[in-house]
Amino acid sequence: MSRLLLRDLLKAVRRHRRLLAGVSAAAAVYCGMAALSPPPPPTVAVLAAARDLAGGSPPTARDLRTLRLPVAVVPAGALQPGSDVARRVLAGPVRSGEPLTDARFLSPASLPAGQLAYPVRIDDADLTTLLQVGDRIDLYAATSTPADAATPLAGAVRVIALPAARPSSTGTSGALVVIAAGRDVIGRIAQATANARISFALTPDTS
Repeated sequence: MSRLLLRDLLKAVRRHRRLLAGVSAAAAVYCGMAALSPPPPPTVAVLAAARDLAGGSPPTARDLRTLRLPVAVVPAGALQPGSDVARRVLAGPVRSGEPLTDARFLSPASLPAGQLAYPVRIDDADLTTLLQVGDRIDLYAATSTPADAATPLAGAVRVIALPAARPSSTGTSGALVVIAAGRDVIGRIAQATANARISFALTPDTS
């Protein structure tokens, strides 16, 4: 029985010798090319924006994704997965897929001790085009009642970020300005924004 099997195997090999020769040649070419191809360059995992992000607020987990980049193209100061960015405020807009670096965030020195970054929606967006990061402003709350004077909310608070305007799905008007202020001031502003329009006046920088 074993002789019969061996004879049948030899016959099958002779019948398909051209096919087997072609497969062997293709395998040899593939192995040769694989041996000559350089290995892939080493990569590093970095944090990147998962979508377009506006400045003036800390990114959430949904805003971030992990991106692997060749070591040679990783930007200086790139943040790696696991970096704590929950309390770090973006200084400006970031495009989807852009690696996040430390320069994209407001540095700790931007926030004086005891102050927090807080986004304020100014009712007149055109007014905010007059502002620059570092300006100091007085904030006021104005109601729709002509008899009521505007209520002062904060004096000489510093502007620390000016997020780029983007279309609002809720029809919200105005523009955001990120300020540095104490908790008590932020509390007054948050309360006022529920029932009043917020405006500002530029003040001299006396620091």
